[in-house]
Amino acid sequence: MRYWVFAHIVDDFYQGLVPAAVPFFVLERGYSYVAAAGLALAATLGSALPQPLLGILVDRWKLLWLAPAGLVVAGVGAGLAGLAPTYWLVWSLLLVSGLGVAAFHPAAGRDARRAAGESTTAMSLFAAGGSIGFFLAPALVTPALVSLGVAGTALFVPPAVLMAFVLWRHQQRCSARKSFVPAVTGRDRWLPFFLLTAVEVVRSVVFTGINTFLALYFIVYLGAGRFLGGVALTAFLVGGVLGTLAGGRVADRIGMLATIRIGCAAAVPALVALRLISDAGPALAAAILAGVAVNLPFAVFVKLGQDYLPARPGTAAGVTLGLAVSAGGMFVPVLGALADRHGPRPS
Repeated sequence: MRYWVFAHIVDDFYQGLVPAAVPFFVLERGYSYVAAAGLALAATLGSALPQPLLGILVDRWKLLWLAPAGLVVAGVGAGLAGLAPTYWLVWSLLLVSGLGVAAFHPAAGRDARRAAGESTTAMSLFAAGGSIGFFLAPALVTPALVSLGVAGTALFVPPAVLMAFVLWRHQQRCSARKSFVPAVTGRDRWLPFFLLTAVEVVRSVVFTGINTFLALYFIVYLGAGRFLGGVALTAFLVGGVLGTLAGGRVADRIGMLATIRIGCAAAVPALVALRLISDAGPALAAAILAGVAVNLPFAVFVKLGQDYLPARPGTAAGVTLGLAVSAGGMFVPVLGALADRHGPRPS
């Protein structure tokens, strides 16, 4: 399991790199909020749309090379985006990076579930890897881009290449032990799976919107500097890591559906508090609480989706880890248009 956790950290780091870099594209290159939201959309389109198809493929074939190759493509695309001289080239590179993310998740989710067995806590470790990657992105990218500008994204290409090599070696060892034969048991239940996906899409819209615009909200409305804006995004994502880990343990005790209900209910007051607080210090605490609440059901979505589709773990992972999570980015341009019209804090 540890290989998949670390690989998930590296892979989702590049998804987190996009919102961490967006304020620097806006401030350094003069992009509008709509253009900034378009960058998030590019990464989302690349990562979301192909994942169900890729999930079908990994349910039929081993495709041991797919997850390592996805890591390389995700890292190279995101890393070179800051060097691109034009908006549309930046957009295209982030789209390619998203395709790399799409290639990683279905195969990784399939094999992580096999390693986790029936433990939601174990699956939450894998899911938390993605949350940690999101968390590390602003923590590492913000200081680099403060010092070097957006061209500093190139510093983050090597981790993807190194992790891809390590994961490929691990895949070869597992294949030699013949541990990649899927165990197909149970009947697929599509209706509850679709309902679960719909709920996760709503969560994704909330998460992606905050993830994209929280730093700008602190900078523009609360009067914080660029560094503190990055700290605010990091605080939100730290809460996300804590929420993901807690969600797995809570689900093993009280059930997965109850955990989803608790997370959805707790998100409302946490987000209201974040909206109403006008001082940067308390707003950081509210950002952490919002991250915990919004991410509490995350690992549960992943495992419950695979429980609903036991014969198609790759397809389930492609949707719950990929399409549903990334779908929120498709709504970000709408939020960007609102931000251009009313500012990042509409009254």
